[in-house]
Amino acid sequence: MTIKSDHRHLYLQVIDRLKSDIEQGIFRENEKLPSEFELSKLLGVSRATLREALRLLEEENVIIRRHGVGTFVNPKPVFTSGIEQLTSISSMIENAGMVPGTEFLSALEIVPSEDDMKRFESTENDKIITIERVRTADGEPVVYCVDQAPTSLLPSDFANSEQRESIFEAIEQTGAVRVAYAVTYIDPVGYHEKASPILKCNRDTALLVLKQAHYDEQDRVVLYSKNYFRADKFSFHVVRKRV
Repeated sequence: MTIKSDHRHLYLQVIDRLKSDIEQGIFRENEKLPSEFELSKLLGVSRATLREALRLLEEENVIIRRHGVGTFVNPKPVFTSGIEQLTSISSMIENAGMVPGTEFLSALEIVPSEDDMKRFESTENDKIITIERVRTADGEPVVYCVDQAPTSLLPSDFANSEQRESIFEAIEQTGAVRVAYAVTYIDPVGYHEKASPILKCNRDTALLVLKQAHYDEQDRVVLYSKNYFRADKFSFHVVRKRV
């Protein structure tokens, strides 16, 4: 298992070796790696070299280091997508060869808060619908979704309807509104008191929260979504082009 020296820096060779060992199942998902002392001895490198390799592997989300516990192999995400285009969760699940599903939790019409009125440019007399759902892949919960939109943009019976597969499509159904673009923020969070139990996560499973405001062609927010993704199932990337 000792690293065979080549022209590259040793820490890069260590990264490649550990990735290869993980790929081959020598170190498995959620498995604790040997101690730094044991790993450096096995690989024939200094602990300083090993630590640099582990630091970079953690940045790539290949491993996770838990203080006082050890270093573990992160599960490889099942679903991955770029966020340059508005891609549905169902499409991501289907692209992974799995069957998407939806479990509806609630649909409530509420009086808008100050944040809601500012976001949707509405008044306190306007109603906001809040819909909570769980998206599943082959029956397993993977995303907890909270969507908000002005009730005036949706069919009159939408809150009581059993057919709520796409809020997106419902908003565009009349042809009066077209969603043109969205602004997205991604925040990593740890255990979440509501979302984590719904997604059947243990306390060590991180979540990725996508907060997304959808705008129409007049630059008005018509839909606001807060989606909690299991970080062990999903990864997101951005393609950046030189200008």
